[in-house]
Amino acid sequence: MPYLIHHFITEAAARTPAADALLFKDQRLDYAALQQQVEAVAAGLLARDIGSGERVAVYLPKQVETVTGLFGAAAAGACFVPVNPLLKARQVAYILADCNVRLLITSRQRFDLLREVLPECPDLKTVVLVDAADGQDADVTSPTGLTVLPFSEFCGDPGSERAHQRIDSDLAAILYTSGSTGRPKGVMLSHRNMVAGAQSVATYLENTASDRLLAVLPLSFDAGLSQLTTAFSVGASAVLMDYLLPRDVIRAVCNYSITGLGAVPPLWNQLAKLEWPEQAQNSLRYLTNTGGAMPVPTTRSLQAALPQARIYLMYGLTEAFRSTFLPPEEASSRPESIGKAIPNAQIMVVNDQGRECEPGEPGELVHRGALVAMGYWNDPEKTAARFRPAPGQSRQQTLPEIAVWSGDQVTRDEDGYLYFVSRKDEMIKTSGYRVSPTEVEEIAYACDGVSGAVALGLSHDTLGQGIALVLAATEQVHKGEDAGADLQTSVLAACRRELPNFMVPLAVIVRDSMPHNPNGKIDRNALAEQYRDLFQENSE
Repeated sequence: MPYLIHHFITEAAARTPAADALLFKDQRLDYAALQQQVEAVAAGLLARDIGSGERVAVYLPKQVETVTGLFGAAAAGACFVPVNPLLKARQVAYILADCNVRLLITSRQRFDLLREVLPECPDLKTVVLVDAADGQDADVTSPTGLTVLPFSEFCGDPGSERAHQRIDSDLAAILYTSGSTGRPKGVMLSHRNMVAGAQSVATYLENTASDRLLAVLPLSFDAGLSQLTTAFSVGASAVLMDYLLPRDVIRAVCNYSITGLGAVPPLWNQLAKLEWPEQAQNSLRYLTNTGGAMPVPTTRSLQAALPQARIYLMYGLTEAFRSTFLPPEEASSRPESIGKAIPNAQIMVVNDQGRECEPGEPGELVHRGALVAMGYWNDPEKTAARFRPAPGQSRQQTLPEIAVWSGDQVTRDEDGYLYFVSRKDEMIKTSGYRVSPTEVEEIAYACDGVSGAVALGLSHDTLGQGIALVLAATEQVHKGEDAGADLQTSVLAACRRELPNFMVPLAVIVRDSMPHNPNGKIDRNALAEQYRDLFQENSE
C-alpha cells in the first residue's frame, strides 16, 4: 500500500514496468525507466548531503527532468518545491529564500536570469542545470560561490544511496499560491495529503491504467500536479505539454489519444468555441474544470461538442488540494453547482456564529479530512487564520482536529449540492445589497463575442461600490470596426434584461485580453487596481 508519494511510481514499475508512464514530445518513458531516473536524482541529492525534509526547488517548464526532479526529491526524503516557470527572477528569489531552498534544478537560460538575485538566497548551495553537458560548469559558475553542475554529472547510480526515513505525516512538498494580496504563501503538503488526494480523485474519475492524461496546467499548481499523481496512482500515463494556442491542446488530444483533460475556465472558454475533430471526440473519456466556476454557456458548448465525454465540475483550494466535484450526470440539471465532497473528505457550510448553515443560507466552506494541508511555511499568523478547529467537536476532545476555512462563500441546496457564491473579499456591496460577481459574469459569458468576464466592485461615494464589468473580446470582435462598442452595448442590454437594477454594471469595459496570474487564472486583483478610480469622478 503506497504511503509516500513516490511509491506510486515504485509500485507501478514493479507491477507493469513496460507500461507508458510519461510522454513529452518525442520522449517516452515506461514505468521502469521513470523509476530508474527518479532513483538517479534521489541518489544525486543524497550524495550532496541534502538532509531529511530539506527543500529542493525545480524551476523549469514541463519536461521529463521536472518530473524526475520533483519525485526524486521525495524519494530521497527531501521536500520538493515546484516553481512556476512563468515567474520572474525576483519572484523566484522570494520563494527560494522564503523556504530555505538548498538545491535548485533549472536550465542555463533561467540560471542566467537569476544571477543577480541569487545572493538574496543564502541557503542555496547547489544549482543543477538540465541542459549543460559534462565539464561545462566553469562558464556558468556564479560569483556567489554556488556549486553548479550539469544534470548528467549530478545524477547518481540508482539505489546507491540510502534515503532518509520518512512517514506519511512528513512534509513532502511546498506549493506557493499566487496570493490574493501581498507575497505568495507556501502551502505545506504532507505525503498523506498528496497520496489521499490522488487516490480520492482517481476514485471518482474512475481512472485506470488505460487512461492517458494531458498535463497542460502548471505543475506548481495543485491541479496541475494532481494530473501526475492521479495518473501514477493507477499506473496510467501522463503527457506533458506547454501549449501556445488552444488549438495545440486539441491537436495533442488527437495525437496522443488523450482520455482525460483538465483545465481552468479561461482555457475552457476558448476551447469551447473551437471545433473538435472526431478523433478527439472518440478518445476523450472525461473533462475536468477547476480554478473557478465554469460559465454555464461554456459547459453547454462542451457538452454539445464532446457528447461522449463526461464533464466533472470541481472545486478545490491548494490548502486542501481538492474538495468537491459534481457528478457528470448532474451537469445538465445543475451546471452552476460545484457538487458534493470528494471521497474521504467532509465539507461543511458554516455561518459567522460557527454553526452549520441551513439550505440556501450562505456560509463559509470548511473542509476537514486527510487532505487538509500542514499550514503555511514560515507564516504562523496566516496559518492560524486559515487553519482552525473544525466545527462541531466535543469540548472534551483535548486536541481539536484542524480544518481549513476556505474564505469562500457557498450555499447548499435541499439535496446537499453546493453552489459557489464568491470569495469573501470579492463580494460586491452596492446600494446595501451583496452581489456575487459570478452572477453578473454569467450574463456576459452567455453573449456572443465574450471570451473573458470579470465583475468588480469599485469604490463609489454614493453606492459604496459600483459594479464594473470588464470583458475580453474574441478574435472575431477584434477585427470588426466599432465591434467593441457594439459588444459593450449588447452585454449591457443583456444585463439590464436579466438582472435587477442594483446588479446592472455602471460601466462595461471591453479589452483585447485579460491579465492572468501564474496559475492561469484571470488576475482579478490586477484589474481592480487598474480601474480602482473609475467611479471616483462620476460619483462626485
